[in-house]
Amino acid sequence: MSTTDPDALLGPADIRELAAALGVRPTKQRGQNFVIDANTVRRIVRTAEVKPDDVVVEIGPGLGSLTLGLLEAADRVVAVEIDDVLAGALPATVAARLPDRASRFSLVHSDAMHVQELPGPPPTALVANLPYNVAVPVLLHMLDRFPSIERTLVMVQAEVADRLAAGPGNKVYGVPSVKANWYTEVKRAGSIGRNVFWPAPNVDSGLVSLVRRTSPVATTATRMEVFAVVDAAFAQRRKTLRAALAGWAGSPAAAEEALVAAGVSPQARGESLTVEEFARIAEAKK
Repeated sequence: MSTTDPDALLGPADIRELAAALGVRPTKQRGQNFVIDANTVRRIVRTAEVKPDDVVVEIGPGLGSLTLGLLEAADRVVAVEIDDVLAGALPATVAARLPDRASRFSLVHSDAMHVQELPGPPPTALVANLPYNVAVPVLLHMLDRFPSIERTLVMVQAEVADRLAAGPGNKVYGVPSVKANWYTEVKRAGSIGRNVFWPAPNVDSGLVSLVRRTSPVATTATRMEVFAVVDAAFAQRRKTLRAALAGWAGSPAAAEEALVAAGVSPQARGESLTVEEFARIAEAKK
């Protein structure tokens, strides 16, 4: 880890100055809320347990607050930014504030949902302040596309954080919870106040830690087959699985047959099942 100037990180005045120079006005459409508090950046990097040999991928770096904190701690940082102006400005910000680390930074100017490969060595960690409107699909895409990512820490809307980290039986347990669990062990890793952002959002934020499963879910079903069951089960979450899975199985009777074969009560509801049980149902489909 290099010893860097404590002033390398961006503060509120730096952020506003950069934004003004670039003519950037944060847009709701892209869920842009820039972190303006250096202590919050340090806390995120610490909570993410970024190590000196990590290759970190960051989604939506914005003006670079978190990017700089990650670059101080990791071996390399690859940032994926969709916004033309922000993508254009970030390398210069890195070069100006962390000149001795600039060669360890790469920028991918793209929509994270379309990223299929990244420059340099495979990423070992994902750390990001994810836009609220696309947080779950982006997270699942990255976990699926880059199996080398062992540890993930994302900052998302508190409600999304609760959903991702919920377990079976919890009223907010649903599709995001099960799908994230397919890849990782998920837990809440803290809360973030509104005042560390500019502009301040009208919702609270939460940190979610996702650690890649050491052994995948044991099943002969494919991920797509399992996810099809999950989607069907929660599309009509108030219904019993016998009814909710009727379309997926071909009929209520076929759904019941698959459920019984998987050792799951046809009267159960999706919110009570683990990812392993969903996998067994997928396997049992005739």
